[in-house]
Amino acid sequence: MGKYFSDTLKKLRNKNGLSQLDLAKKMYVTRSTVSRWESGYRLPDATMLYRLSEALGVDVNILFAAVEQSDECPNVIMVDDNKIILSGGLLILQEVMPNASVTSFTKPKDAIEYVKANRVALAFLDIEMGTVSGLDVCSEMLKVNPRLNVVYLTAYRDYSFDAWSTGACGFMMKPLTVEGVREQLSRLRYPVRGLN
Repeated sequence: MGKYFSDTLKKLRNKNGLSQLDLAKKMYVTRSTVSRWESGYRLPDATMLYRLSEALGVDVNILFAAVEQSDECPNVIMVDDNKIILSGGLLILQEVMPNASVTSFTKPKDAIEYVKANRVALAFLDIEMGTVSGLDVCSEMLKVNPRLNVVYLTAYRDYSFDAWSTGACGFMMKPLTVEGVREQLSRLRYPVRGLN
């Protein structure tokens, strides 16, 4: 999964004369967490990358670049409370991004938890989901991963001005189309290898 990142982390750790346990203590994580990063089994989230950069004395952009080169199968999510729109949208996302792992959610809370536990490269968010606003969901997700690309989905053009102030990189009218998704991929704020 994260071969390039794991090799980079091992080299930086060894260059600093640290064992996995030493680095784990500096990071306030377990040694097995560092081991999973170095085996390529897991990739750290953005918060951990910042902490790693401080612990290893390197520019955080080096670590972000290593993670991006490790994204052989990028995670993409779609969040919409309408199951019909969600199922149709998933088919389109899978067609446009056959190398991505696409996961869907009807509950924003579940999507936020997924972003906390996984490195997600791109999120398609409905703006109006019952009592929950996709604008707020975007804000929560960007706190977890500031380099997450967010594209809003809506049936209402009125939201477009509010959407731009949240840090999202795209805005699409429903329903999703192959051409529309391809256009959004060309505009991602943080390009992701393997998406197109």
